[in-house]
Amino acid sequence: MSDFTVPGLLVVREAVRTGSFSAVAERLGYTQSAISRQVSLMEQAAGRQLFERHARGVRPTDAGLTVARHAETVLEALEKMQGELRDLSSQVPARVRLGAFSTATAALVPRAIAIAQQHNPLLVAQLREGTSPQLLTALLRRRIDLAVLSGEFDVPDGVEVTALVHDALYVAVHRGHRLARHASTPISALRDEPWIVGSEERHTPLLGAWHSAAWQPVVAHVARDWVTKWGLVAAGLGVTLVPGLAISALPATVSVVGIDDPAATRRTVLAHCPSEDAGLRLVREALLDASAQLNVELRERLKS
Repeated sequence: MSDFTVPGLLVVREAVRTGSFSAVAERLGYTQSAISRQVSLMEQAAGRQLFERHARGVRPTDAGLTVARHAETVLEALEKMQGELRDLSSQVPARVRLGAFSTATAALVPRAIAIAQQHNPLLVAQLREGTSPQLLTALLRRRIDLAVLSGEFDVPDGVEVTALVHDALYVAVHRGHRLARHASTPISALRDEPWIVGSEERHTPLLGAWHSAAWQPVVAHVARDWVTKWGLVAAGLGVTLVPGLAISALPATVSVVGIDDPAATRRTVLAHCPSEDAGLRLVREALLDASAQLNVELRERLKS
């Protein structure tokens, strides 16, 4: 008994559509004898007659209609597979050197890399963490290709900047803190709080304490690592500032409270040198997508 074949299924489908073996031969570029042979092989595979021959063409039998219906499904699946294989062949290995400040590496950057690799599994992202000034210097020296930066800075010549998000700042407190159930707080309520900071230097790019008020914060602990900061907060040993982009990475033992001040925001941007490289373009787009997703998730978390 013969097996069903792709050329045979194609011939059956077209014969049902056109009602003529001659038309099928012309459409597919086969000879008339090749069409007849394919139909014969498919009838052997089906074990019954697929077409009734008439002077003006052919008419499918019930068996012919059944084979043609399934042939349609099989051929569509094969066409889809071929398209996906073409897409794979168009993907080329890409290496992107991506720099980001610490809180951006908590959620934004990992998610963006995952999104980019869904579109191109051959993409390799090399991540470098640093402060925004350090990363901007690395970008200018071509040591990295893209830099996720925060704060205000002068844009050097030859560098393009794309806004990712104007990130709100929050106060992270432990679950039992007096402010934990508040949606927001005035700055004055933070005056006597013990602060966990990334650096005791004023205007440091590392978040930790509020420096815009007239009073000086009481620094209880200095920790550059965010996991350490959050651990200290969760233990009730102080409070710290946290940007909205990092809230999705916070442990459940930490609560966040909004700050009633228009200055409680931080600009987050993507800096890069002009390039048409497909890998860089893919990561840039993924960062924009990831920023939008995190903003939605942040709103949902703050509602709960």
